[in-house]
Amino acid sequence: MAGLKTAALELQDRDLDLLRGLFESRVMTNDHAAALYFDGKSEATKKRLQKIKAAGLITERPRRAFEPSVLFLTRKGLGMLQERGVLAEYPPFELPALDRRARVSDLTIRHELEIMDVKAAFHAAFKKTPMFSIAEFSTWPLLNEFTAYRPGTGGAEVPVKPDGFIRFHEKDADGHKFERAFFLELDRSTETQDKLIGKAVSYFEHYKSGGFAVRNGATSDDYRKFPFRVLMVFKNAERRNNTAGHLLQNTPPILTMVWLTTFAEVTADPLGPIWIRPSEYRDATKGTPFDADRQINSSAYRRNAEREVFVELKIKKRCLLDT
Repeated sequence: MAGLKTAALELQDRDLDLLRGLFESRVMTNDHAAALYFDGKSEATKKRLQKIKAAGLITERPRRAFEPSVLFLTRKGLGMLQERGVLAEYPPFELPALDRRARVSDLTIRHELEIMDVKAAFHAAFKKTPMFSIAEFSTWPLLNEFTAYRPGTGGAEVPVKPDGFIRFHEKDADGHKFERAFFLELDRSTETQDKLIGKAVSYFEHYKSGGFAVRNGATSDDYRKFPFRVLMVFKNAERRNNTAGHLLQNTPPILTMVWLTTFAEVTADPLGPIWIRPSEYRDATKGTPFDADRQINSSAYRRNAEREVFVELKIKKRCLLDT
Protein backbone atom coordinates (compact mmCIF):
# COMPACT_ATOMS: atom_id res chain seq x y z
CA MET A 1 0.00 0.00 0.00
CA ALA A 2 1.36 3.35 -1.03
CA GLY A 3 2.04 5.87 1.71
CA LEU A 4 2.21 9.63 1.91
CA LYS A 5 4.83 11.13 4.21
CA THR A 6 3.99 13.99 6.55
CA ALA A 7 6.59 14.91 9.16
CA ALA A 8 7.79 11.58 10.57
CA LEU A 9 4.57 9.76 9.70
CA GLU A 10 3.91 7.81 6.53
CA LEU A 11 0.19 8.07 5.91
CA GLN A 12 -1.52 4.95 4.68
CA ASP A 13 -4.74 4.77 2.65
CA ARG A 14 -6.65 3.89 5.80
CA ASP A 15 -5.36 7.05 7.49
CA LEU A 16 -6.57 9.16 4.59
CA ASP A 17 -9.98 7.49 4.78
CA LEU A 18 -10.11 8.29 8.49
CA LEU A 19 -9.13 11.93 7.97
CA ARG A 20 -11.63 12.32 5.17
CA GLY A 21 -14.32 10.78 7.35
CA LEU A 22 -13.41 13.14 10.18
CA PHE A 23 -13.60 16.10 7.81
CA GLU A 24 -17.13 15.10 6.83
CA SER A 25 -18.46 14.13 10.26
CA ARG A 26 -16.71 16.99 12.10
CA VAL A 27 -16.15 14.85 15.20
CA MET A 28 -15.71 11.22 16.22
CA THR A 29 -14.44 9.24 19.18
CA ASN A 30 -11.75 6.58 19.32
CA ASP A 31 -14.50 3.94 19.36
CA HIS A 32 -16.00 5.35 16.17
CA ALA A 33 -12.61 5.31 14.48
CA ALA A 34 -12.05 1.71 15.59
CA ALA A 35 -15.41 0.53 14.23
CA LEU A 36 -15.14 2.41 10.94
CA TYR A 37 -11.46 2.07 10.03
CA PHE A 38 -9.69 -0.48 12.23
CA ASP A 39 -12.03 -3.51 12.25
CA GLY A 40 -12.97 -2.79 15.84
CA LYS A 41 -9.40 -3.19 17.13
CA SER A 42 -9.21 -0.69 19.99
CA GLU A 43 -5.51 -1.00 20.80
CA ALA A 44 -4.42 -0.67 17.17
CA THR A 45 -6.72 2.35 16.83
CA LYS A 46 -5.27 4.02 19.90
CA LYS A 47 -1.69 3.60 18.74
CA ARG A 48 -2.35 4.83 15.22
CA LEU A 49 -4.34 7.85 16.42
CA GLN A 50 -1.50 8.82 18.72
CA LYS A 51 0.85 8.94 15.71
CA ILE A 52 -1.61 10.97 13.64
CA LYS A 53 -2.06 13.40 16.54
CA ALA A 54 1.71 13.72 16.93
CA ALA A 55 1.90 14.65 13.24
CA GLY A 56 -0.51 17.50 13.96
CA LEU A 57 -3.28 16.27 11.64
CA ILE A 58 -5.93 15.75 14.30
CA THR A 59 -6.48 16.97 17.83
CA GLU A 60 -9.01 16.68 20.66
CA ARG A 61 -11.74 18.97 21.88
CA PRO A 62 -11.41 20.11 25.51
CA ARG A 63 -13.13 17.60 27.77
CA ARG A 64 -13.69 16.58 31.36
CA ALA A 65 -11.76 13.67 32.80
CA PHE A 66 -14.71 11.26 32.61
CA GLU A 67 -15.68 12.16 29.02
CA PRO A 68 -14.43 10.27 25.96
CA SER A 69 -11.86 11.82 23.67
CA VAL A 70 -13.55 13.72 20.83
CA LEU A 71 -11.37 14.07 17.76
CA PHE A 72 -11.48 16.73 15.08
CA LEU A 73 -9.39 17.70 12.08
CA THR A 74 -6.74 20.42 12.35
CA ARG A 75 -5.93 23.03 9.74
CA LYS A 76 -2.81 21.04 8.91
CA GLY A 77 -4.88 17.91 8.38
CA LEU A 78 -7.33 19.78 6.19
CA GLY A 79 -4.53 21.33 4.15
CA MET A 80 -2.98 17.93 3.56
CA LEU A 81 -6.32 16.52 2.31
CA GLN A 82 -6.76 19.49 -0.01
CA GLU A 83 -3.24 19.16 -1.41
CA ARG A 84 -3.81 15.49 -2.19
CA GLY A 85 -7.15 16.14 -3.90
CA VAL A 86 -9.02 13.98 -1.38
CA LEU A 87 -11.74 16.62 -0.96
CA ALA A 88 -12.33 17.34 -4.66
CA GLU A 89 -15.95 16.12 -4.53
CA TYR A 90 -16.88 18.38 -1.62
CA PRO A 91 -18.15 21.97 -1.92
CA PRO A 92 -15.38 24.60 -1.94
CA PHE A 93 -14.69 26.36 1.33
CA GLU A 94 -12.13 28.60 3.01
CA LEU A 95 -9.92 27.55 5.92
CA PRO A 96 -11.67 29.91 8.39
CA ALA A 97 -14.84 27.92 7.72
CA LEU A 98 -13.19 24.93 9.38
CA ASP A 99 -12.56 26.96 12.51
CA ARG A 100 -16.18 28.09 12.62
CA ARG A 101 -17.34 24.54 12.03
CA ALA A 102 -15.35 23.37 15.06
CA ARG A 103 -16.83 26.04 17.32
CA VAL A 104 -20.24 24.57 18.00
CA SER A 105 -22.24 23.97 21.16
CA ASP A 106 -21.87 20.89 23.34
CA LEU A 107 -25.47 20.02 22.46
CA THR A 108 -24.62 19.94 18.76
CA ILE A 109 -21.52 17.86 19.43
CA ARG A 110 -23.55 15.32 21.40
CA HIS A 111 -26.05 15.07 18.56
CA GLU A 112 -23.31 14.53 15.98
CA LEU A 113 -21.61 11.92 18.16
CA GLU A 114 -24.92 10.05 18.37
CA ILE A 115 -25.13 10.12 14.58
CA MET A 116 -21.65 8.62 14.52
CA ASP A 117 -22.81 5.95 17.00
CA VAL A 118 -25.46 4.96 14.47
CA LYS A 119 -22.99 5.02 11.58
CA ALA A 120 -20.50 2.84 13.47
CA ALA A 121 -23.24 0.37 14.38
CA PHE A 122 -24.28 0.04 10.73
CA HIS A 123 -20.72 -0.54 9.56
CA ALA A 124 -20.10 -3.20 12.21
CA ALA A 125 -23.36 -4.96 11.30
CA PHE A 126 -22.72 -4.95 7.55
CA LYS A 127 -19.37 -6.66 8.00
CA LYS A 128 -21.37 -9.73 9.04
CA THR A 129 -23.55 -9.74 5.89
CA PRO A 130 -21.52 -10.79 2.82
CA MET A 131 -24.41 -10.18 0.41
CA PHE A 132 -24.74 -6.55 1.49
CA SER A 133 -22.31 -3.64 1.70
CA ILE A 134 -22.41 0.06 2.49
CA ALA A 135 -21.67 2.08 -0.62
CA GLU A 136 -22.15 5.43 1.10
CA PHE A 137 -22.92 6.72 4.57
CA SER A 138 -22.67 10.49 4.44
CA THR A 139 -23.24 12.59 7.56
CA TRP A 140 -22.50 16.10 6.29
CA PRO A 141 -25.94 17.76 5.96
CA LEU A 142 -24.86 20.17 3.22
CA LEU A 143 -23.96 17.27 0.93
CA ASN A 144 -27.46 15.83 1.17
CA GLU A 145 -29.50 19.03 1.41
CA PHE A 146 -32.54 19.50 -0.80
CA THR A 147 -35.54 21.82 -0.93
CA ALA A 148 -39.12 20.61 -0.68
CA TYR A 149 -42.56 21.70 0.41
CA ARG A 150 -43.23 21.61 4.14
CA PRO A 151 -46.60 22.22 5.83
CA GLY A 152 -47.00 25.60 7.49
CA THR A 153 -44.78 27.49 5.05
CA GLY A 154 -47.53 28.90 2.86
CA GLY A 155 -46.64 26.64 -0.04
CA ALA A 156 -42.99 27.70 -0.08
CA GLU A 157 -40.14 25.23 -0.41
CA VAL A 158 -37.73 25.03 2.49
CA PRO A 159 -34.24 23.51 2.81
CA VAL A 160 -34.05 20.06 4.37
CA LYS A 161 -30.71 18.96 5.83
CA PRO A 162 -30.75 15.23 6.62
CA ASP A 163 -28.62 13.87 9.43
CA GLY A 164 -27.37 11.21 7.06
CA PHE A 165 -27.73 9.57 3.67
CA ILE A 166 -27.08 5.86 3.23
CA ARG A 167 -26.77 3.65 0.16
CA PHE A 168 -26.65 -0.15 0.53
CA HIS A 169 -25.56 -2.52 -2.20
CA GLU A 170 -26.91 -6.05 -2.46
CA LYS A 171 -25.57 -8.86 -4.64
CA ASP A 172 -27.76 -11.77 -5.65
CA ALA A 173 -26.58 -15.31 -6.39
CA ASP A 174 -25.84 -14.36 -10.00
CA GLY A 175 -23.69 -11.40 -9.02
CA HIS A 176 -26.21 -8.73 -9.98
CA LYS A 177 -26.03 -5.61 -7.85
CA PHE A 178 -29.03 -3.77 -6.41
CA GLU A 179 -29.07 -0.50 -4.52
CA ARG A 180 -31.24 0.78 -1.68
CA ALA A 181 -31.26 4.37 -0.46
CA PHE A 182 -32.13 5.77 2.95
CA PHE A 183 -32.17 9.16 4.62
CA LEU A 184 -31.41 9.30 8.35
CA GLU A 185 -33.09 11.57 10.90
CA LEU A 186 -31.98 11.39 14.53
CA ASP A 187 -34.55 12.93 16.86
CA ARG A 188 -33.19 15.47 19.35
CA SER A 189 -36.26 15.05 21.64
CA THR A 190 -36.72 18.83 21.59
CA GLU A 191 -38.51 18.94 18.23
CA THR A 192 -42.27 19.24 18.17
CA GLN A 193 -44.39 16.58 16.49
CA ASP A 194 -45.44 19.17 13.91
CA LYS A 195 -41.80 19.66 12.94
CA LEU A 196 -41.13 15.91 12.76
CA ILE A 197 -44.17 15.32 10.57
CA GLY A 198 -43.21 18.32 8.47
CA LYS A 199 -39.86 16.69 7.78
CA ALA A 200 -41.56 13.46 6.77
CA VAL A 201 -43.84 15.35 4.37
CA SER A 202 -40.79 17.08 2.88
CA TYR A 203 -39.22 13.72 2.14
CA PHE A 204 -42.48 12.50 0.58
CA GLU A 205 -42.52 15.59 -1.64
CA HIS A 206 -38.85 15.09 -2.53
CA TYR A 207 -39.76 11.65 -3.85
CA LYS A 208 -43.07 12.50 -5.57
CA SER A 209 -41.75 15.67 -7.21
CA GLY A 210 -38.88 13.71 -8.76
CA GLY A 211 -36.25 15.69 -6.88
CA PHE A 212 -34.47 12.54 -5.76
CA ALA A 213 -34.63 11.09 -9.27
CA VAL A 214 -33.05 14.25 -10.69
CA ARG A 215 -30.33 14.07 -8.04
CA ASN A 216 -29.55 10.62 -9.38
CA GLY A 217 -29.22 11.78 -12.97
CA ALA A 218 -32.73 10.89 -14.18
CA THR A 219 -35.76 13.04 -14.97
CA SER A 220 -38.54 13.90 -12.55
CA ASP A 221 -40.90 11.66 -14.52
CA ASP A 222 -38.77 8.68 -13.49
CA TYR A 223 -39.36 9.21 -9.77
CA ARG A 224 -40.86 5.73 -9.27
CA LYS A 225 -37.53 4.19 -10.29
CA PHE A 226 -35.77 5.93 -7.39
CA PRO A 227 -37.49 4.96 -4.15
CA PHE A 228 -35.96 5.60 -0.76
CA ARG A 229 -36.87 5.19 2.88
CA VAL A 230 -36.54 7.64 5.77
CA LEU A 231 -35.06 6.17 8.96
CA MET A 232 -36.17 8.06 12.07
CA VAL A 233 -34.38 7.23 15.32
CA PHE A 234 -35.87 8.29 18.65
CA LYS A 235 -34.65 8.51 22.23
CA ASN A 236 -37.38 6.19 23.44
CA ALA A 237 -40.44 4.17 22.41
CA GLU A 238 -42.80 6.89 23.57
CA ARG A 239 -41.41 9.42 21.07
CA ARG A 240 -41.38 6.74 18.37
CA ASN A 241 -45.01 5.80 18.95
CA ASN A 242 -46.15 9.42 19.12
CA THR A 243 -44.60 10.07 15.72
CA ALA A 244 -46.05 6.90 14.21
CA GLY A 245 -49.50 8.00 15.32
CA HIS A 246 -49.09 11.49 13.92
CA LEU A 247 -47.83 10.12 10.58
CA LEU A 248 -51.08 8.15 10.35
CA GLN A 249 -53.05 11.32 10.99
CA ASN A 250 -51.32 13.23 8.21
CA THR A 251 -53.30 13.94 5.02
CA PRO A 252 -52.51 11.78 3.18
CA PRO A 253 -51.20 9.38 5.82
CA ILE A 254 -47.56 8.34 5.52
CA LEU A 255 -47.72 4.59 5.90
CA THR A 256 -44.51 2.95 4.67
CA MET A 257 -41.92 5.52 3.58
CA VAL A 258 -40.83 6.28 7.15
CA TRP A 259 -39.28 3.55 9.32
CA LEU A 260 -38.93 4.20 13.04
CA THR A 261 -36.87 2.77 15.87
CA THR A 262 -35.13 3.79 19.10
CA PHE A 263 -31.53 4.82 19.60
CA ALA A 264 -30.83 1.87 21.91
CA GLU A 265 -32.14 -0.60 19.33
CA VAL A 266 -30.35 0.85 16.31
CA THR A 267 -26.97 1.02 18.04
CA ALA A 268 -27.35 -2.55 19.29
CA ASP A 269 -28.58 -4.26 16.11
CA PRO A 270 -29.45 -1.94 13.19
CA LEU A 271 -30.17 -4.81 10.81
CA GLY A 272 -32.30 -6.78 13.27
CA PRO A 273 -36.10 -6.74 13.75
CA ILE A 274 -36.22 -3.28 15.33
CA TRP A 275 -38.04 -1.13 12.76
CA ILE A 276 -41.71 -0.24 12.66
CA ARG A 277 -43.69 1.61 10.02
CA PRO A 278 -46.83 3.64 10.71
CA SER A 279 -48.81 0.91 8.95
CA GLU A 280 -47.62 -1.64 11.54
CA TYR A 281 -48.45 0.77 14.33
CA ARG A 282 -51.95 1.19 12.87
CA ASP A 283 -52.47 -2.56 12.71
CA ALA A 284 -51.21 -3.09 16.27
CA THR A 285 -53.41 -0.39 17.82
CA LYS A 286 -56.54 -0.60 15.68
CA GLY A 287 -59.67 -0.87 17.78
CA THR A 288 -57.78 -0.31 21.04
CA PRO A 289 -57.67 2.73 23.32
CA PHE A 290 -54.36 3.59 21.60
CA ASP A 291 -55.85 3.74 18.09
CA ALA A 292 -54.40 6.71 16.18
CA ASP A 293 -57.90 7.70 15.04
CA ARG A 294 -58.81 8.32 18.67
CA GLN A 295 -55.63 10.30 19.36
CA ILE A 296 -56.47 12.92 16.78
CA ASN A 297 -59.36 14.19 18.85
CA SER A 298 -57.26 14.63 21.97
CA SER A 299 -56.69 18.28 22.87
CA ALA A 300 -53.45 17.58 24.76
CA TYR A 301 -50.93 14.80 24.87
CA ARG A 302 -50.80 12.72 28.02
CA ARG A 303 -48.12 10.17 28.78
CA ASN A 304 -49.38 6.62 28.79
CA ALA A 305 -46.82 3.99 29.80
CA GLU A 306 -49.44 1.29 29.25
CA ARG A 307 -49.46 2.11 25.55
CA GLU A 308 -45.70 1.59 25.20
CA VAL A 309 -45.92 -1.82 26.88
CA PHE A 310 -48.90 -2.81 24.72
CA VAL A 311 -47.23 -1.75 21.47
CA GLU A 312 -43.99 -3.59 22.25
CA LEU A 313 -45.93 -6.80 22.85
CA LYS A 314 -48.30 -6.44 19.91
CA ILE A 315 -46.43 -4.81 17.07
CA LYS A 316 -44.60 -6.70 14.34
CA LYS A 317 -41.15 -5.21 13.83
CA ARG A 318 -39.23 -5.47 10.59
CA CYS A 319 -35.64 -6.01 9.50
CA LEU A 320 -34.18 -3.30 7.30
CA LEU A 321 -32.74 -5.73 4.74
CA ASP A 322 -36.12 -7.42 4.26
CA THR A 323 -37.49 -4.46 2.31
